[in-house]
Amino acid sequence: MAGRKSDFVLPTLDDLFSTQEMRDEQKLARIRDIPIELIDSFPDHPFKVRDDEDMTQLVESIKERGVITPATVRPKDDGRYELVSGHRRKRACELAGMDTLRCEVVELTRDEATILMVESNFQRSQILPSEKAFAYKMRLDAMKRQAGRPNKENASPVATNFSKGRSDVELGELVGESKDQVRRYVRLTNLVPELLQFVDEGRIKMRPAVELSYLDEDCQRDVVDEIDMTDSTPSHDQTIRMRKFFDEGKLTTEVIQAIMEEEKPNQREKIVLRGDKVRQLIPKSVPLNQTEEYVCKALEHYASFLRRRAERDSR
Repeated sequence: MAGRKSDFVLPTLDDLFSTQEMRDEQKLARIRDIPIELIDSFPDHPFKVRDDEDMTQLVESIKERGVITPATVRPKDDGRYELVSGHRRKRACELAGMDTLRCEVVELTRDEATILMVESNFQRSQILPSEKAFAYKMRLDAMKRQAGRPNKENASPVATNFSKGRSDVELGELVGESKDQVRRYVRLTNLVPELLQFVDEGRIKMRPAVELSYLDEDCQRDVVDEIDMTDSTPSHDQTIRMRKFFDEGKLTTEVIQAIMEEEKPNQREKIVLRGDKVRQLIPKSVPLNQTEEYVCKALEHYASFLRRRAERDSR
């Protein structure tokens, strides 16, 4: 059709005259050994670097063969470098006594670096729920900034300029999760550290944790105190009721205690001793850290008394 612009894009001179060998050499030119002391970790890096058995094996591998796959860094304005991928390799080099880390230096924007950092770390064999939570949040925020403001044609203000309509839908397809599961993980970033650790340890499941994430910090810490006191975690039904009370402005410390003291069908029978009630029966000279020992000895003494009385009555 006359006047229609062609979609065909002419190749540049570099495309025409560069060979694969030249492009490989260009990439190699970006790879160098950088002093570890000049490499800063990625800000708010959500993935933990553990000195575990896998790390020990990585250290031994690096001692024998060096860093096979270079880490990725981006240059900073102050002459230092920011580590985008390779935090475990950097730690392994430190443990191996090395002063430098083999890196590929790449020019990346903050959002490009965030997306690459998350993608590279999802190759790990084990990822904690807390790591996924903050990684998904960082990735979503970067994707939204890259997509820009929603088009006027979008039906929803959160339906940004993505091929799937929403950032959580697109991210879900990239990582193999449903959009709802992605949103659940992101909700976990609203938990206080103690509750988030319980999720990582498997003591609190995803759905109860999501309900707790809607409580404010004070209420969440009351829940933590009750978990420590009763040595049990709330069920999904209990957290739903806590959230309902919270939304109605009625969730007090006493309400949390009452809900947590309910016996759950799968919960073993537990003995709960309230600190304030027990402490008033113990001499003030007994230190707090010796309370359990004092109570156990008192119970042994009382059991011995009951036994002697029973023997006396049976004569």
